[in-house]
Amino acid sequence: MSRMLISVSLGFLLLFGSFALSVAYGVTSIGLPDVIQSFTAFDGSASHYIIRTVRLPRALIAMVVGGSLAVAGALMQALTRNPLASPGIFGVNAGASFAVVLGIFLFGGSSLSVNVWFAFLGSAAGALLIYVLASLGGGLTPMKLAVAGAAITALLTSVTQGLLILNERTLDEIRFWLAGSVAGRGMDLIVQVLPYVAIGLLAAILMSKQITTLSLGEDVARGLGQNTALLKTVALVTVVLLSGSAVAIAGPIGFVGLAVPHITRSLVGTDYRRIIPHAAVFGAILLLIADVASRWLINPQELPIGVMTAAFGAPFFIYLARREVKRS
Repeated sequence: MSRMLISVSLGFLLLFGSFALSVAYGVTSIGLPDVIQSFTAFDGSASHYIIRTVRLPRALIAMVVGGSLAVAGALMQALTRNPLASPGIFGVNAGASFAVVLGIFLFGGSSLSVNVWFAFLGSAAGALLIYVLASLGGGLTPMKLAVAGAAITALLTSVTQGLLILNERTLDEIRFWLAGSVAGRGMDLIVQVLPYVAIGLLAAILMSKQITTLSLGEDVARGLGQNTALLKTVALVTVVLLSGSAVAIAGPIGFVGLAVPHITRSLVGTDYRRIIPHAAVFGAILLLIADVASRWLINPQELPIGVMTAAFGAPFFIYLARREVKRS
């Protein structure tokens, strides 16, 4: 326990440093003293206003999204016993993207706060559809879940692209969200999804011991008296809450849920009582750093944060795929 406390403490120190860098750095860099004064002695100046209304919400959203996706990915990999599993394979990204595009296509332009609910409902519906399809004909298995996820994701992605082709205005309004971004989001969006994220993180921590056993195999878990069907159902609902909330406010950001669990396991081992809290911290750090990099590369313009995570995650995915082929 003391070792875990030390590692989590070091993680929080890195998280604090990444958070401070995210708040201070932008088109106009603001010194740390000004950042502190914007909270302790707000004077209404431009720099203080930027910190409190633009950069603080942006950094908080990056933390929430990164931590949620990382924990959701860790749960997915444990449930499917598939090292390539991530929230994307569960139809969350595709379902959320389809729902938001469909909402704008049918009802015209809408605010980010409205799009949040379209995205959340779409991600939950996509995940539920995949779960039902994978459960047909003999029960839920890792292979059936992966195949159902790939099929539904491909279908929803195709339909989404078709809607965008039919309506160019919809494409213009949703393009930046589809690439994944934490820019331009306010504190109101965090407030909307925070209850779901909090419930999801708490549920993941509470069932982390059972998830560790389940990751060893369903027969092992049953032999130890676990109700595996109930556990998997609760875990899948938790994945929807976490990744659905993240996609709703930041768009379909890829590879965080894939890479961070592997990095975490290499550092803390295979016990999910350690993996879950560490993954939440490491995921938040990764997305904060990716957000800073997205502002730095082509300053004064910026890239969608999803481009940065893809630049890191795509090579990592190829490495994992090659490793699994060699093992098989």
